[in-house]
Parts: sequence; C-alpha cells; structure tokens
Amino acid sequence: MVTAREIAELCGVSVATVSRVFNQPASVSGPTRERVERVARELDFSPNESARALSRKQSAMIGLVWDTDHRRPGWRHPFLQDLLLGLKSALSSHGYHLLLLATSDDARSRTPGVSLADPVGYVSMTRRHHLAGLVLIDSGSDAEAFTAFARSGLPCVALDVAISGPKATYVTSDNVRGAADAVAHLAGLGHRRIATLTGPRDNTPAAERTRGYRDGLAAAGLEARDDYVVSGDFYRESGFVGMRRLLARKEPPTAVFAASDEMAVGALLAARATGLRVPDDLAVVGFDDIEVASLVDPALTTIAQDKPGFGTAAAEALLKMIETDAAPEPVLLPTRLVVRDSCGA
Repeated sequence: MVTAREIAELCGVSVATVSRVFNQPASVSGPTRERVERVARELDFSPNESARALSRKQSAMIGLVWDTDHRRPGWRHPFLQDLLLGLKSALSSHGYHLLLLATSDDARSRTPGVSLADPVGYVSMTRRHHLAGLVLIDSGSDAEAFTAFARSGLPCVALDVAISGPKATYVTSDNVRGAADAVAHLAGLGHRRIATLTGPRDNTPAAERTRGYRDGLAAAGLEARDDYVVSGDFYRESGFVGMRRLLARKEPPTAVFAASDEMAVGALLAARATGLRVPDDLAVVGFDDIEVASLVDPALTTIAQDKPGFGTAAAEALLKMIETDAAPEPVLLPTRLVVRDSCGA
C-alpha cells in the first residue's frame, strides 16, 4: 500500500501538505495540488487508508501467514481455496485487504528475518509493516511460530489449529462430530467392517476426524481395528493407494470413511480398478463437500464443512479483535451429512 509519506517524498512536499490536498485542497497552491494529485493517481493512492495507517499506526492490510512452498501440496487443496474466497470477501466488505506473506523454504533461504523458523524476526517484520492483523494457516510445522504470533499481542486468527493469547483465537469445524456422523450413517446401512483413510498424523483436523471415527464405531458397538486405519495426506493419490491396501486385507472392509473428499475419490478409483462396484461392494463417505464430490460417478456422500462461513467467521473474529482489543472465544462450526449415491440407499 502506498502511504502519504511516500507521496510526499516523491513530490518534494511535507506529509501535512499531502493531507491538505485531499482534505483542504483550497489551502494548497494549484501547481503543488496538481502534482500531488497526479502522483496519487499514478500510484493508486488511497488517502483514507493512508490516514488510518498514520493516525493509528495500522494499515488496512491483513497478513496471511501460510507456507506456500511448491513442495507442500496444501495450497492446492480445493477446500482451502473456497475458504480463502470467503475470507477475502468478508475482509474486503470492511475495507481490509489480504496480503500473502511468503514463508516457503525458498524465501527463507533468500530473505533473512522473514522465516517461520525465526518467529521473533517474523513478528518484528509484521510490526514494521503496521499490519492490522494476521490469519494463520497451519502447514504442519509452524507450531513455534504460531505460538510466538499468539503471544505477540498482534490480532491473530488461526484456521484449524488451536492458539491462545491476548489477541488470538481460532476457527475450526466440528471434525469429531462430523466423522462420527459419517460412521453412524454407514453403520445404519448395516456395515460392520468400516475402515478409514486418515489425514497426516501431525494435522489437528486429521487427528480429530480419526477420533470421531473411533467414537462412531464405539457408539455403534463395532470393533475398532488398527488394520482398518490407513494414513494419507488428504489428496487423491494417497486415497487410491490406501484403499488398495485396505482391499488387500484378508478381511477387507465393506465401507470406508475418508477424511477428505479428495481421498474419497481416490478410494472410488481404487475400488473400480479392483473390479468392485460402489456402493454395491463398497460404500464410501468423504469429508469437505468440495465441488468434485457431486460430479464424480457415483456422486459422493460426504460431511460438508461451511467453507464460506469458515472464512467469514475468521474475518469477523479478527475484526472484533482489531476494533475492541479483546479476543473472542474460539469458533466451532457445525458440519452436515450430505447423502448421495456412494453409499446406496
């Protein structure tokens, strides 16, 4: 964002003069006023945002801290893309803009002081840029940095990872309940051998969905078998490979709950490659309700997360902290079972 100070330096005038051009134009001589206005237009300068930055030492920028290293697939996940659209829309409606802060390993090697491996330096960098707040997305190895952010006093909202601090909170879905609902649905259809394809072991939502899977089995009076739990990474290939492993068991499952729709689609493809029919020979339930869930054949029964609501809740929590200096309670969003064709009747 271009500031009034930068406009002043380019035009050779004071910051006060720039302010008068936009607030008391008659008090500034014609040539000076025209020069300031021309530079402001060329640089898309917003006097209202600049005034906020100068008076409150805070810009209208919200930093998005997210490891976008190309070797990490998380940034490509359809659920996160939908979530970010909701977040951006909610922030924009309140006059704030979302700024992606590069945190990949490549950036770390080139730019000292902006690495999640150096959280103190990273916090200092966000303060120097007068960011109004931060949105934190976990990449699986950011615990130390997230703790530093939460303790810093900067308004922070984390997505799907629990943080606490003077101005820190988080938003997540009810992963445990959603997974338990998926298992209850399968058990209600008569399945007794229900497996699961889980997410990464160090991922909080994945762990919660595994817990919900086990809770669902217990509620249905079914045995929890370790050989029916196969880890994946939330993506299609791991779902395919994991499902092939499950189907190779001496006593293969008749149903599977996948901790993401991407893995569920992989499971569908694995069943087809093995000559099984879905849902006649294998029932499949996913999690997320991304767009592809309704497009595959058979259409995927899944646990829906409120993707736009996720982003909106994060934005509202962050704006509340910015405006009131008080951290709201964590937000737990409900999930919803969406029944389609991959489980039969």
